[in-house]
Amino acid sequence: MSEIASKQQLRLAFLRWAIVTVPLILLLGFVSARIAPAGDDNRWFAMLAKPSVNPPGWVFPWVWTTLYILMGVALAVVIHARGSRLRGAAILVFVVQLALNLIWSPIFFGMHRIGMATLIIAAMLVAAIATTVLFGRIRTLAAWLMVPYLVWISFAGVLCWQIGRLNPDAQGIAPSAGSTQVIDL
Repeated sequence: MSEIASKQQLRLAFLRWAIVTVPLILLLGFVSARIAPAGDDNRWFAMLAKPSVNPPGWVFPWVWTTLYILMGVALAVVIHARGSRLRGAAILVFVVQLALNLIWSPIFFGMHRIGMATLIIAAMLVAAIATTVLFGRIRTLAAWLMVPYLVWISFAGVLCWQIGRLNPDAQGIAPSAGSTQVIDL
């Protein structure tokens, strides 16, 4: 039996994937941000000199929530593209860039490793570009949903590099006792 699915059946199949991918990516992002206090909640970060283009702290949770939602929808679009030969590779590269994304916050805010965090963002950007290109070969919409993420991590990479340049001794800055968690590996 070779029936073709109706448009409504296809939409429902896509929504089933989106109902899984969007909350999963949001949850992973939330967990990563909670491994060590981040942003304004991190006393070490508060002590650092920041470039003039550094956005206020309230911007980051809103931006990341939006980006994780867009990434989850993009992933659902690609997972739903069952006939594509590139689907497996695109999903694998997406997972790699997401893993890099998720380790950035603990490295930067928890371990205070600005140089390493800058390298991770550079690798994340390369992997996100590869993801976007692969997504675009599968579904144009999925690639366009990744564009705000590419813009933001490019900006975040510049911020991270500038913070490192402004604070060459950042790893040695010690906030008051008990005010932040430092992750030592």
